[in-house]
Amino acid sequence: MNQRAIEKTELNKILSLAAKYAVLDGTKTRLREMQPTADLREAKKRLQTTDECVALLFSYGLSKVEYFPPFLDELERAQKQSTLTCGELLKVENLLRSARIAYTSVTGATEREHPLLQALVDGIYYDETLETDIRTKILSDTEVSDYASDKLYSVRREIRLLNERIRSRLAEYLTGSDGKYLQDGIITMRDNRYVLPVRAEYKRNIKGFIHDRSASGATFFIEPEEVLEMNNELRSLAIDEKEEVERILGELSRRVGMLGEELNRDISLLEELDCAYARAEYAYKLRCVMPEMNDTGHIAIELGRHPLIEGTKVVPVSLSLGKEYRFLLISGPNTGGKTVTLKMVGLFCAMAMCGLFVPAKKAVLSVFDEIYCDVGDAQSIEESLSTFSSHITNIIHIVNNANKRSLVLIDELGGGTDPDEGQALAKAIVSHLLQTGCTGVVTTHYTALKEFAFSANGIENACMEFDSDTLQPLYMIRIGVPGSSNALAISRRLGLKESILNAAMNELSEDVQKFENIVRNAEESRIRAEEVLNESNRLKAEWSEKVRLLDVEREKLRKEKDKLYAQAKAEARRIVNERTADAEEILHEIEEIFQKERLSESDLIRARTLKNRLGDKAFETDDEETVRPQYRPATEKDLKIGAKVFVNTIGQDGIVQNIRAAKKEVEVLCGNIRVRSKFSDLSVLIAEEKAQTANKVKKQVQVSKSLAPKPAPALELNVIGLTVYEALPEVQAFLDAAVLSNLEEVRIVHGMGTGKLRAGIHEYLRTEKRVAEYRLGRYGEGETGVTIVKLK
Repeated sequence: MNQRAIEKTELNKILSLAAKYAVLDGTKTRLREMQPTADLREAKKRLQTTDECVALLFSYGLSKVEYFPPFLDELERAQKQSTLTCGELLKVENLLRSARIAYTSVTGATEREHPLLQALVDGIYYDETLETDIRTKILSDTEVSDYASDKLYSVRREIRLLNERIRSRLAEYLTGSDGKYLQDGIITMRDNRYVLPVRAEYKRNIKGFIHDRSASGATFFIEPEEVLEMNNELRSLAIDEKEEVERILGELSRRVGMLGEELNRDISLLEELDCAYARAEYAYKLRCVMPEMNDTGHIAIELGRHPLIEGTKVVPVSLSLGKEYRFLLISGPNTGGKTVTLKMVGLFCAMAMCGLFVPAKKAVLSVFDEIYCDVGDAQSIEESLSTFSSHITNIIHIVNNANKRSLVLIDELGGGTDPDEGQALAKAIVSHLLQTGCTGVVTTHYTALKEFAFSANGIENACMEFDSDTLQPLYMIRIGVPGSSNALAISRRLGLKESILNAAMNELSEDVQKFENIVRNAEESRIRAEEVLNESNRLKAEWSEKVRLLDVEREKLRKEKDKLYAQAKAEARRIVNERTADAEEILHEIEEIFQKERLSESDLIRARTLKNRLGDKAFETDDEETVRPQYRPATEKDLKIGAKVFVNTIGQDGIVQNIRAAKKEVEVLCGNIRVRSKFSDLSVLIAEEKAQTANKVKKQVQVSKSLAPKPAPALELNVIGLTVYEALPEVQAFLDAAVLSNLEEVRIVHGMGTGKLRAGIHEYLRTEKRVAEYRLGRYGEGETGVTIVKLK
């Protein structure tokens, strides 16, 4: 792609931003210099690679490429059997580590298919043994480890011991009688040999070899005879150490040189992988999407955002071209977003051709052999070109080279010269470009060009929307209608004198005024119609949701009805089976009595009793009146060992096991649990004997069918003002009625008060098997004064 298009679409700025997410120095340069590809297959491959990187980095947490310093000629020198320095070998170690991590991380990610990345890292070579050897043998840019070899360890150990011996011997001079001859109480070195600083007047008192003299001549540096041999041996060991270090570095360098080609390929592959990771991170940070690609010139952008405009200020734009029409003519007011939209189309295509995702909700983009741009003021003083001349020079280049695989972007076509000639020229240029079959976007203020777009094939009008009430641009594009420039209206808002505006209006031709008025009125009518349509769609969606909820409720009621019907049939079948079994058993007993040869008086009495039982069975119902237990507070007289009591705090019956009158406490056995409770928390059953007698009496009833409608079951019980022992029977009866009525949820109103009534009711509900769950009311339901109970 030509450099002018890259700069005018600002692709170079996008590539520089993406390069900031790269790790390697070579990758940053590669990204900044990346060229869009016109090959559809290559563009799709780049985008698919970016997509795989997005998934691995941000869904599965893979690490990016490990950094390694840039290489100059280290590998080439190693291949030529030159010895690398410690620092250069550490660079190689960083490269080997980066290659190993990149290979193992990608190949180890099995959560999602990533064939392109897998194919990329399959070409990466790494040598973990060489990597480990360099890392363990080289400590820094200048130091080799003592443990790099056995010989080096031995030599350095001898050097340390010999240094200690020499310094120890020289220290005797410092502390002995010869110390008075020394200039300073220190041991120093000259030519890598230990010496003593001796005063010039006493130089003959220390026997040895003179190595140097101070600049003032007051001090001579003498190597005593006693350490001469030891210094010689130290010098020999230093030479051995140097040779061993060079041997180690040479051996490592030789191994690096043997892998020169593989390591050079690794650098290229790791930069390519890092480039893909950088594109992926850029896409993630800017909330970009992967575009669908084609080579037919079809472009469709839904809610696209120019990536160089701040996210809080950018207004998303949607547009399409390349199918019914290949050219889009955008008109509208100045500063309305025409140029930004034009550049965004070219930028999105160029980004996709580089493998970059685009900031949009959805995008369909095309590859092009070339993108031609004529955007902005390009006058050149050096070349003596005016704005119009430079503009036409670019246009000439475009019309001479554009073809059906080109994207043309022209801002303010025909501007910078006489309006009549300019719009005539613009119309002719657009007509020629349409014949070439290229795809393009053109912005204009010319009325003639807008009229041309109405009648010509392959081109469509579009306008940047403008609020006629506030006289502010909305930065939104509308396909199918031209836009008014609104120059006079904007000038009025900015404060231009009304007399000047009226004079300007009179200068406009009648046809131009009519056209602008028609366009403006059509736009206002369209905006009002769109508002009405939006409100209609909102109401439609609202009522559709209500109808859906009604259908759901109707289906729920139908299922509940079927459930109740099935339960009733099963219950009726159970009752009939039970009654039939009982009757058959009684009849069998009667038959056994009458099968006897002689019947006694007792047999007759028994037969009559069985007959009466059979009659009772025929008229028994399950609707016998339930005797509801009634409780009163227990007194000391009621509390005896073995007495039956009701423990209010846990809502359970129990038997008194022990009494502590002094503390007014008793121990009650509730099932298998012993509970210690105060007298005040106990109740006793009222009229228990009467209740038991009433339960023994069988009630004879006549079965009749009542057609009167049953009263609706109560959904709420109010127990405000009752004590816990008074309220619990009411709650129990209320839940019985709710279960029989197949209610799913009921309310118990107990008020706020001290909270004792609420606590007692909650304690009872906790042990009630028919209760699925319960909760306090929410805001608007009574809050803590109400308990909502959900039944099983």
